[in-house]
Formats: sequence, C-alpha cells, structure tokens
Amino acid sequence: MDDAILTAASVLTMDEERPRADAVAVREGRIVAVGTLAECAAALPDAAVIDTGAAVLAPGFVEPHSHPLISGVATQAPARSIAPWDVPTWAGVQAAFAAAIADTAPDTPLWFAGYDALLHGHPAPNADELDRIFGDRVAVVTDNSGHGVYFNSALMRQYGWDSAPPHDPTAAHYGRNPDGALNGQGFELPVLTAVTGPLLAQMGDPLLSGASYYALMSRGGYTSASDMTYDPKFAAGYEALAAAPSCPLRVSMWEMSLTETYAEPASFAAGEEMLTKAGVKLWTDGSPWVGNIAISFPYLDTPATRTAGIDPATAGGAGSMNYNRDQLGAILDVAAPAGWQMAFHANGDLALDLALDAYEDALTRHRLLGSDHRWRLEHAGAGTRAHFDRAARLGVHVSMAPFQYYYWGDLLAGQMFEPARGEQWAAFADAVASGACVSLHNDGSVSPPAPIMNIATAVTRRTRAGGVYGANQAISLEQAWRAQTVDAARTLRREHLVGSIRVGKLADFTELTADPWTVAPEELIDTVRVAGTWLGGRRVDLDEFLAAVGAGDNTDHAHLAQRRHAGGCC
Repeated sequence: MDDAILTAASVLTMDEERPRADAVAVREGRIVAVGTLAECAAALPDAAVIDTGAAVLAPGFVEPHSHPLISGVATQAPARSIAPWDVPTWAGVQAAFAAAIADTAPDTPLWFAGYDALLHGHPAPNADELDRIFGDRVAVVTDNSGHGVYFNSALMRQYGWDSAPPHDPTAAHYGRNPDGALNGQGFELPVLTAVTGPLLAQMGDPLLSGASYYALMSRGGYTSASDMTYDPKFAAGYEALAAAPSCPLRVSMWEMSLTETYAEPASFAAGEEMLTKAGVKLWTDGSPWVGNIAISFPYLDTPATRTAGIDPATAGGAGSMNYNRDQLGAILDVAAPAGWQMAFHANGDLALDLALDAYEDALTRHRLLGSDHRWRLEHAGAGTRAHFDRAARLGVHVSMAPFQYYYWGDLLAGQMFEPARGEQWAAFADAVASGACVSLHNDGSVSPPAPIMNIATAVTRRTRAGGVYGANQAISLEQAWRAQTVDAARTLRREHLVGSIRVGKLADFTELTADPWTVAPEELIDTVRVAGTWLGGRRVDLDEFLAAVGAGDNTDHAHLAQRRHAGGCC
C-alpha cells in the first residue's frame, strides 16, 4: 500500500519506551515512526494522514493457542452453534433444534456444534432422545470439548451402521447397547471424524468454513494466531487462505507429535511472516469438563458432575495421563535436537508435574538449560505457584486459559472440586509473580475468540454469571494486556514482528471503541469493543476476504472434512 500515517484519539503501543503516542507512520507494511503527528510527518512527509476514528489504536491481539482452520470446519456453517455462549440453556438448545427442522428441507442433514453437559445442565443425548426430536432427519450433535459426538438412527441407517456397526478405532470408542448395536454416542477424534466427515463432504465447503473462523477471530481483534494441532495435510488450506485478499491472520503452527513428520522442517509459499511452523505439540492429559485430567485431588459427587457423566470414583488421577515419562522423553529426544519449541497440553497438577519433569530431563540432556528455548505449558488450570516457579527456572513459558474460569468458574468452585481447589483455578497472579512469560488464550473453538474477555477475566476474576472466586489471583490491566499482545508474541517467537507498536515491526493493529485504561475493570467486556483490524498496514476487509474464498474452486480442500487432530481441547 502507499505510505500512510494513521491517527487515533490515542495510540497504545505496549512499548515500555513510549507507551502512548498520537500517530503511526507506515511504509510497505511496516512501522517507520511512532509519536506525534509532526514526528510521523517528518518521517513520511508525502504520506496521506488517515484518521482511524478509533478511541485507541492498539497492537493487534496475539492468540498463542488456537486451531483456526479446523475450528472453522468443526463449528461454522454448515454446522449450527449451540455452544453455551450462544445458547446458554438446554431449553434454548431444544428451540435451536426446532428452528433448524423448520428452516431446512427434510433431506438436509442437521449438524449442531458446542453441546456442553455441565453448562447446558443436560446429560449427553443418545439416539433414542435424538430420534424423538428429529425423527427421520439425519442429525448430529458435537461436544464442545472436542471429545464427544451424538447422532440419531437416521444417520446410522444412511451409513449402514444399523446392520453393520463399525468396530471401535484405536484410542476411541462408540457407545453401544447390550446387544452391541450403536447407541448414538461416540468418543474421541477418530469417531468424531467417522461421524461428521461424510456429512461435511456433502453439506458444505470446508475451506470457506475455515475462512469464517478466521473472520470471527478478526472481529475479536486478533491479527496473529497459532494452530496447536497442525498436520501437514492442512498446509494447502492455510496457503489458500493466506493468499486470499485481505487475509486477516498470520498463523504459527505446532505440529502434532502424532504425525510422522513432526520433527521435519516446513516452508510455505505465503512466506514466514504469514505462515510458519514453530514447534511440536502433544497432550499429557485431557479436559476438565469430561473428567479426564490428571489431578491429585478428587472430583466432587454433585448434580453437576452426575449430569456430565463424571464419576468421582474413576475420574481424574494419574490414570488420566496420555503418556509416561519414557514416551515423552522419546519424543523430546527427536524434537529437541531439531530446535523445535515444545508445547505440552497440561491441565491437572499431576500432568504439570509430568510435563515439567520431562522438560527438565530433556533440557539437561540436550544442554538447553539456560538457553532461549521457550518451551511451553498449555492451559495449566490446576497450576500452583510451585509449578510456575519451576517453569520460570527452566525458561518454560505458560499459556493460560481465562475462558476456563470465565465460563465454568461457578462450577469449578464447589460443584466440580472443593472450593479451595476450584477457586484457585487459573492462578494468573501466581503465574505472573513467578517471573515466567505468561500469555492468555481462547483455544478456539472451545471458547469464542474474545481477547478482551480474557483480559477482563484475568483482571477481575469475575465469571460470566458474575461470581468472583480467588480474587488473590487477579492481575493488573497492564499485565493482562501484555499477556495478550507482546508476551503472547514472545511465546510465538514473533516479538520482533508483532505484539507492540514499535519502529521496524509489522503494521498490525486493532481499533478499539474505548480506552481500556479509562474504563472500570468490571465494564471492560461490555464497553471496549473491536471496531476493526489492520494487517501489514492495510485495513482488513472481511467481506472481500470471505467473498474471495467463497468464489474460489475449493474442491482440492474437501479432505479437510476428514480432519485429523487429537483432542485440541481445553
């Protein structure tokens, strides 16, 4: 684009040397001056001055833990969202079912994404219940956790599963009746793929679904994202989206250790600034919401856990580990010499112990202690000060999940766990005080892409329902904003490119409707809105982006419907 000087009521830079400014000068997609309008005009005397109209022009938000392409495939049209933030109650879910039946032709399959037993307060549906609702209409409901799928008899008949039920794939299983017939429930990703893949292939365009999620992230203010379940099979899809006009996101990728190529280099035609492979990802435990995190303390026996099918006698504990030390060590011994950043999903305290033990051994063995390796812990819901102190000592970054507290906090504290444990879930203050580099994330599609919600939650410890638990774990607005911008960029090894408004960096910005530093913390979510984003000095036009993707020949991307990823959930 041509040279330009952007102005706003205030420019929030996240640069300690000059925290606020009046204008930003941009040339060829990079920042060449930050300061007063006169200073920027001196740097680019012939540049047009563009008043953004924003109350604040801020660095584009950085999402250090997400799954943008596959989240689109899983949750955007043709799927219909019944996630608790869109449809909070089971009565609302039933109304959404009825509306879909009335609005679509009888031969059109129906797919609903985002069911959550804990938040909807209703046990997981099976074929009997879905048959009563949908009759002969093919219908599928996917669990928000990424671990479950529920389907009716019409789908089983379409697939031939009524007469020849499929066998359980490795690391997944179908629910069954006493006679071995399917009961309309399935668990883990291989089963989810078997159920939903054929439907998506006949219902929609998976690349356009991915583009829709890109747009959703952009509307939340994100300009940089990550894929924490990258598979090389997704490469062509990411390339196509990056090449589309007005693409709103830069994406860093962590390849799953389940692939055969996880330690191999990758390059992209879009260039390093748009797409880059950064590291390797695996899961030490599972999700709090389905009872398979590795914790040293028990789940409670309450109406909430019973509704969700979480049995305190069997849920949690060391048995929820997905790997042992030898298995982790073997993966680290392949990835570490290749220079990759490691990222371990770990929610429970036992899972965090395992991850840190494996990290310390591998860092020592490969002589990386004291180096700038930036290995990562993801989520760390049950993390304690001792975990974070150890992470800081090892140079391990901590990426935390405020949405876990915001949406489930009222259940965590007394319904799922003893209050002493649940109230300290997502211990932001302990993590920051340890000196570890802390970032905040949404883990799309497990929660909506809402960085301002993340920041507000970390600052106020206020849940969506208004509860406040563990107020001692609140952090300052400055700390939280850094965790969603410049510190998140550090975790992605992208702080030289994004995360703050500073000379030499990419001109990626978010326009805000109000100055967060003038708003009461409890009003941040309702008052501070995203008015638009800029990428490389160009205002993002989401209509242009979506139209271009939708108009393309996307037949080469049909394989995205047969998505392969392993529990990229919270």
